[in-house]
Amino acid sequence: MNGSLEELAWYGGLVIVGIAAGFINTLAGGGSLFALPVLMIAGLPAQIANGTNRVAVFAQSLAGTAFFDREGQLDRTGATAITLPTLVGSLAGALTAAALPGDVLKPVLLVAMVSVALLLIVHPNVLAPAAGSEPRRLRDRPSAVLGLFAVGYYGGFAQAGVGIFLLAILGGLLRYDLVRANALKGLLITAFTGLSLLVFVGASQVEWIPGIVLGVGMVLGALAGVRFAIQTGHETLRRFVLAVAIVSCFAAWLK
Repeated sequence: MNGSLEELAWYGGLVIVGIAAGFINTLAGGGSLFALPVLMIAGLPAQIANGTNRVAVFAQSLAGTAFFDREGQLDRTGATAITLPTLVGSLAGALTAAALPGDVLKPVLLVAMVSVALLLIVHPNVLAPAAGSEPRRLRDRPSAVLGLFAVGYYGGFAQAGVGIFLLAILGGLLRYDLVRANALKGLLITAFTGLSLLVFVGASQVEWIPGIVLGVGMVLGALAGVRFAIQTGHETLRRFVLAVAIVSCFAAWLK
């Protein structure tokens, strides 16, 4: 990029991309499938773009979690037990990502995303229980522990689309409705993104300025996303998650 005006326009565009990605991430997931290519178009290598994106995602998920908590939608009682296996998986995934190319998990990502999208179409209540559904405790669903570890590993490795998989675990296995599942999803992503970000910083794979600029947009998008989640009906939110899952499948395929 040459010249201050061109650079200013680029950062302005990055904020706009961040708003869209933050809104999508807060309500479903997959915003990084669009943010990462933009960072790479700017000339960042894939691993640097992957690390830089974590700065923005961390800011967005932290803000989104705080917004949900302010609205009384964050289940604090089950948060610790749910967070621990996700953090362990995230650390393992981030250490792997620092040493391997980011497209290693692409086939797994595609199969998993298509599976989630198909489940939302064929059996919507399996992954998106009705508003006010009584959640299950983690100790009553041991399979959820393995699922959270696996999603944490993928999140630490590649990040893109991890929110959709977390909703599948939180809604499908633990039976949180979409609003409360999104609140817990934000908490989990904050925790494991912060941990994985430390790994990327240690590996010198973060560009701070574009990460912070993208993060400003993502925080604004998160605020809009929380307001939308609180005010919209359950069925509209479910359809939005389904639409994002389908679009994310195509984005992951083309990436």
